[in-house]
Amino acid sequence: MTGIMSQSQMKVPATYMRGGTSKGVFFNLADLPPQAQIPGKDRDNLLLRVIGSPDPYGKQIDGMGGATSSTSKTVIVSKSQKADHDVDYLFGQVSIDKPFVDWSGNCGNLSAAVGPFAIHAGLIPQERLPENGVVTVRVWQVNIGKTILIHVPIVNGFVQETGEFELDGVTFSAAEIQVDFMDPADGEGAMFPTGNLIDDLDVPGVGTFNATLINAGIPTIFVEAEAIGFTGTERQDDINNDENVLAMFEKIRAYGALKMGLIQHLEEAETRQHTPKVAFVSKPKTYQSSSGKIIAENEVDLLVRALSMGKLHHAMMGTAAVAIASAACVPGTLVNLAAGGGAKESVTFGHPSGTLKVGAQAKQTGQDWVIEKAIMSRSARILMEGFVRVPSTVFA
Repeated sequence: MTGIMSQSQMKVPATYMRGGTSKGVFFNLADLPPQAQIPGKDRDNLLLRVIGSPDPYGKQIDGMGGATSSTSKTVIVSKSQKADHDVDYLFGQVSIDKPFVDWSGNCGNLSAAVGPFAIHAGLIPQERLPENGVVTVRVWQVNIGKTILIHVPIVNGFVQETGEFELDGVTFSAAEIQVDFMDPADGEGAMFPTGNLIDDLDVPGVGTFNATLINAGIPTIFVEAEAIGFTGTERQDDINNDENVLAMFEKIRAYGALKMGLIQHLEEAETRQHTPKVAFVSKPKTYQSSSGKIIAENEVDLLVRALSMGKLHHAMMGTAAVAIASAACVPGTLVNLAAGGGAKESVTFGHPSGTLKVGAQAKQTGQDWVIEKAIMSRSARILMEGFVRVPSTVFA
């Protein structure tokens, strides 16, 4: 059933889901209005209106968005065009205050929800589903051209959504879903685009400091917290309420993107908000999480804070967690050194909402490093399903 007209609005079948520490509106490609089944302005306009953007008030009151980078997200899933995959997964990060959808990267948190959604949407053959057990949904991530394996628990023939797995940044427990990001480094170039594990990043007006620039999970710029005047224990309000600090991070992001070869001119960073990410790291310290829980120094290997769409993230983006795992497992990066240095297969890092353990399998081939896969545990749950209504003038 596609795009049903109802008075002055269209009804579009949709599912509202939480995946990891993010939320988004999920669509089966076949359910979208014909104009939006192909990439382009009509699709972008539809998704913008669904989410409630652009909103100069920054609240997304007239849409499904939650006015944060973690909740201004859309997902389109379809049967895969690749014979060895189950579904194709396309992610659109919707700008809150600007009229554009950024298709340049993936959402690692919502990746966990793609497997359950594909099953609920009937995109996985019934014979593939055990009565009780785990089904591996093989996903082609269209934005970045990578494979993700999502291990979905099944109980009595249905996706298990409730459970005892706790994820810091999510209030309620749920069923654990293991997500494997296969060969997560950028397929078009080296994992370290400059060829260095640590670079000098010169940012006019900010300074020159060490940075690890990595393409794994999502292009990410890692800097040391102390080098830019922070401790690594910061929470959202410490960063997001200071426009000067946010402007500094955006400047670091733009110059880092230029050095990574992601853009050719600084002004291009304004139209590429989703990538790269900026994160700052430090050695372990005791701090209080946003829930009030004390995270002891000996509970974590390092501390990481990351920004998404111009704001400090309340927990950690899934794709940035892949970048953290990948960088931590390569001896000599800033992330690895903050975690104590040496060979590693996993780390537990502290973020504003708590802690997260991530793993990666890294190997060196000549001068280059390769990540065979990065692994993390997430959870996902359907929050609402039915239709979203969009004014029929959206395609005008």
